Formats: sequence, C-alpha cells, structure tokens
Amino acid sequence: MSEAQIINPENFGKHRALARKIQEALSELRPYLEADSGNISLVEITDDLVVKVQLHGACVDCSMINMTMKGGVESAIKNVAPEVTAIEAINI
Repeated sequence: MSEAQIINPENFGKHRALARKIQEALSELRPYLEADSGNISLVEITDDLVVKVQLHGACVDCSMINMTMKGGVESAIKNVAPEVTAIEAINI
C-alpha cells in the first residue's frame, strides 16, 4: 500500500488554517480507509477553495470509491470547512 503523505499545513500558505481543519477531518477518516488497505492525502487547496486529495492503496481501484468520496470524504471536509467549493480526487 502506498502511504499517505501528511503535508505540513504551513506549506499551504494563506490556506494553512483551512489545511489544518481538513487534515484533522482526514485523520478521522484514515482508520476506516486503512482498515480496507487504503489511505488519503491532502494535496492542494486552490485559490477558489477546491480541495484536491490523492487516494492510496486499495482506494484507487475500489468500486465503492465514489460513495466513499461523497459520503465520507466530502461530508467530513464540508463539516469542518463549509467554505470549500469542491473536493476532487486527483487520481480517480
């Protein structure tokens, strides 16, 4: 399984506070993804507040990934950061 890279929120410049919130939300999801040999990383937050994530391991080829993205990842991020306009997985 490819490991999730935890990027220091300070590396997100003006979005570092938002990155902290998103990292915390992803940290709460991570055990569920890891239980199925998957993982997730925060990659980028664009100026128009689109969050880009990368999936790892079994998540990349999982037939349930669209449900995981909508019901899990998007929900968790929107709960802590309602200002986010979209969440995109860069590798599905």
